[in-house]
Amino acid sequence: MRGHATAEEDRAPGLKPSAPWRVVRVQALPGYRLRVRFVDGTEGEVLLSRAIERGGAGVFGRLRNEVFFREAYVELGAVTWPGNIDLAPDTMYDSISKAGVWEP
Repeated sequence: MRGHATAEEDRAPGLKPSAPWRVVRVQALPGYRLRVRFVDGTEGEVLLSRAIERGGAGVFGRLRNEVFFREAYVELGAVTWPGNIDLAPDTMYDSISKAGVWEP
């Protein structure tokens, strides 16, 4: 298991600086929030509580378990959890680069 509520960095080779939307660091925070940093230095918060707690959350319903939520890590430029759960980094980047926050 990866560190609880600690920062995780993607050290995978081949991350291209020309793709600013690639996530390089994620930190799980209380309240189903994530702090993310992108390859170009842009940072912001991802607010997942509404997406996780609403009915019909689908695969994201698994993230209700806070221990599991804190297992977030970066793989190939995307925030990921075990079991093939991930977030679209390009959509996240667009919102965070404009407003500092993304809430799906």
